[in-house]
Amino acid sequence: MIKRLLIALGSVLTLVAALLAYTLPAHADTGFGISDGRLVDASGNDFVIRGVSHPHAWYTHQTGAFADIKSLGANTVRVVLSSGDQWQENDVDDVADIVAECKANRLICMLEVHDTTGYGEAAAAVPLDRAVDYWLRVQDAVEGEEDHILVNIGNEPYGNDATVNQGWAGDTSAAIRRLRDAGFDHTLVVDAPNWGQDWQGIMRDNARSVFDSDPHRNTIFSIHMYGVYAQESTVVSYLESFVDAGLPLLVGEFGHDHSDGNPDEDAIMAHTERLGLGYIGWSWSGNGGGVEYLDMVEDFDVNRLTPWGERIFHGPDGIASTAVEAPVYGGGGPTDPPTEEPTEEPTDPPAGDCEASYAVTGQWNNGFQGEVTVTAGAPITGWTVTWTLGSGESVSHAWNASVNTSGSTVTATDAGYNGTLAAGQSTSFGFIGTHNGSVSTPALSCTA
Repeated sequence: MIKRLLIALGSVLTLVAALLAYTLPAHADTGFGISDGRLVDASGNDFVIRGVSHPHAWYTHQTGAFADIKSLGANTVRVVLSSGDQWQENDVDDVADIVAECKANRLICMLEVHDTTGYGEAAAAVPLDRAVDYWLRVQDAVEGEEDHILVNIGNEPYGNDATVNQGWAGDTSAAIRRLRDAGFDHTLVVDAPNWGQDWQGIMRDNARSVFDSDPHRNTIFSIHMYGVYAQESTVVSYLESFVDAGLPLLVGEFGHDHSDGNPDEDAIMAHTERLGLGYIGWSWSGNGGGVEYLDMVEDFDVNRLTPWGERIFHGPDGIASTAVEAPVYGGGGPTDPPTEEPTEEPTDPPAGDCEASYAVTGQWNNGFQGEVTVTAGAPITGWTVTWTLGSGESVSHAWNASVNTSGSTVTATDAGYNGTLAAGQSTSFGFIGTHNGSVSTPALSCTA
């Protein structure tokens, strides 16, 4: 009897442990994670990727690209690496240097192995197993960097061979498990088959099983949008299929044109912004083989933007107007959860009901990020800040305040949860702006 009770108790404890493991928050205590189908940082803040790919494997000397990409407003860079199967291997020291470059330039680094591209159709391409072998060789360079690094296991790991493609789900799950067993705690990024475009729907149809196969449930899916996505309806249908399923997705590559058709870049950028999904454009510079038009700058020169570069950085829904720096570097954005109360302790109150101070926290070619701090001079239950924009300036979006522009006058009102302040207490709000020259430092008016 006692033995049967012990066995039963053991079964119950096992069941409880399994349930607890399944219902634990999807993001880890450190690093990025997935929560409710969203990419989040260690504090649970949404992070929306806005970045470009940099072909480091083929241009290892172009390390200035990291600072240049950041200067145009990107919050992420996707870095091309080689496992040594098709090109010279980027060894552990090289990868460590890349991680350092990303951190020095306040960029999130998505590292990808390119040698898997088109496996099953491209003769030189290698399977995902070979990419995992490489990640194990360079593990020391990325271990402990989970809050700065995403691991894109292998680029476009299958071509269009329908027979080989059927192995995508099993091979991808196996690659995830090998990395987890080896101690990789990073958010893992997995590319679709069909040269990344998933026109057969293999990734879409198997995404749930692959996500569930990750013991950390910390995998995000990457779709590459080129000629298959020439119609807005196709773009919307694919993106919304993941959002509706509660599965994480980003557009890991796209361009404004391609040899296989003309993708609708306007729809890609507009609908990722609408849905709060990340995107990464291909690519910074150095393209060849007839797709030189995908260069964003000429000859790695940040001052020589191409039409594609102008579009992705400065066009509607572009990087400059929508990117928010990662919270790990001190950034924040409209997707951050509102604070329940102001975070700063009361200080000596200013004269009057309130005062506001203005700071530029980031700046790039035609954009900037600003922050306004409101301090109460007496107990208040709401506040309004106004200022006049400089010539050529505009405000595109803001967080922790409701911001409206009429002509050159900007009016910001509290968001409700941060309107009540004790004398001497402060709160702040931020915004993204654009400019045509230097950024002004305006005089602010605060009323309560």
